[in-house]
Amino acid sequence: MSEIDNTKSLETKNVKSLLWEYALPAVASQVVTSVYNIVDRIFLGNSSDGNGTLYLAALAITFPLMNIIHAFGSLVGAGASARMSIVLGRKDVRWAEKILGNTMLLTFMLGFLFVTAGYLWMKPILMLFGASEQTISFACEYMDIVLPGMFLVTLTYNLTGLIRASGYPMKAMWIMIGGAVANIFLDFLLISVWNMGVVGAAWGTTISMALTAFVSILHFVQPKSFIRFHKHVWEPKLYIFRNILAIGISPFSMNVAAFAVVAVLNRQLAFYGGDNAVAVYGVVNSAAGLILMMFLGVCQGMQPIAGYNFGAGRNDRLKEVYMLTMKVCVLLGVFGSAVSLLFPGTIIKCFNSEEEILRVGVPALRYLMVLAPMIAYTITNSQLFQSIDLPWIAIVTSLSRQVIFLIPISLILPSIVYNMTGNGVTGVWMSCTICDFLGAALSTVLLLANRRVFRIGYVPPVRKPRKEAGPKEKTISNS
Repeated sequence: MSEIDNTKSLETKNVKSLLWEYALPAVASQVVTSVYNIVDRIFLGNSSDGNGTLYLAALAITFPLMNIIHAFGSLVGAGASARMSIVLGRKDVRWAEKILGNTMLLTFMLGFLFVTAGYLWMKPILMLFGASEQTISFACEYMDIVLPGMFLVTLTYNLTGLIRASGYPMKAMWIMIGGAVANIFLDFLLISVWNMGVVGAAWGTTISMALTAFVSILHFVQPKSFIRFHKHVWEPKLYIFRNILAIGISPFSMNVAAFAVVAVLNRQLAFYGGDNAVAVYGVVNSAAGLILMMFLGVCQGMQPIAGYNFGAGRNDRLKEVYMLTMKVCVLLGVFGSAVSLLFPGTIIKCFNSEEEILRVGVPALRYLMVLAPMIAYTITNSQLFQSIDLPWIAIVTSLSRQVIFLIPISLILPSIVYNMTGNGVTGVWMSCTICDFLGAALSTVLLLANRRVFRIGYVPPVRKPRKEAGPKEKTISNS
């Protein structure tokens, strides 16, 4: 099959087959992305030097800072891959290549800013997020090394998204899996064999991500690649910057919200339960994150199919892939909820088997995952709006659980529960459950208000200056 057929099949191939073709590699990529954090926590939580709980708490403290860095990555990467899918649906290869080059420019500009800012204000930021005198040194040791590595994570995330959007979902998957395998090996060597603690975890993550970033760049250098680097792609285009950022603002807002939520919850948990409660949140967040990454992986598989057919005017196929994606994600949510409710202790023991961690962690995991099907529903709707260039609707949908509802409720409910039962930590977990329900309800209202996108004949606006269109643009042949 030629490279051009890799994207043409998005408009012609059976939707069910396409979703599996794109979703399975995307799920694998998302799961192995979680592995980078989870592997660090498994090795550190079971460290032989007796500092396992402090290591877990320290890494939980770094979550907000790493989330906001990832937010800047998703601002570019998610927006770029969605725009590339839409313009390829319009058969415009030259425009897609411009998106590639401008994505690289934005990634490097934002990367320089967040790495510099991270080093300048690292300690006060970590203290703001709930670091204690016992955990701040471990958290700083980890971030000192992993901060440049987070730029490599961002670069890899952005490029593999474009690799997937341009018709190579399996290649994007193998790049991420290769990085995860390297990370597991390096963590075993540096933490378990050489006893390097958080320093070893940081180096393992950084080195593995450097490898994946290098391989991702190579894809767009090879002559056989469908979309690749040319001289013209490096010219900054303000309309491309604007279009990328307009779509990317939704996942960016969601990740910034995650940063704010983790910061608020860490402070609430530290106040009501101390370092152990913070460590538990790091554990259950990682465990629940595996299921959430599966939702996002399936939705990432939907994104190029939805975006391409939206750009091509095939709204019937858009609706079909959305409905199929929703069914798959909700079923995954049912599975994740059932496993978490039935075997919470077994899951938590993978990270740490201390009695206090298990006592606090078992109910925490159940509260966080009991409404996983509703979380899946909300995420799928948000990803749909992002894929079809409705960024502001996607923003409201994605922020509903985390900002509109969770932050205010988590600041109020724990004190009420503490006054009633003496256990404010349970109030924090209850806040998460309540907000999952409210977020799904708001998502339904927004979906119904924008159902016109599924109608046959609906024509989306073209976000491109007219002077850029014309014969000079290289297009995909219909032959």
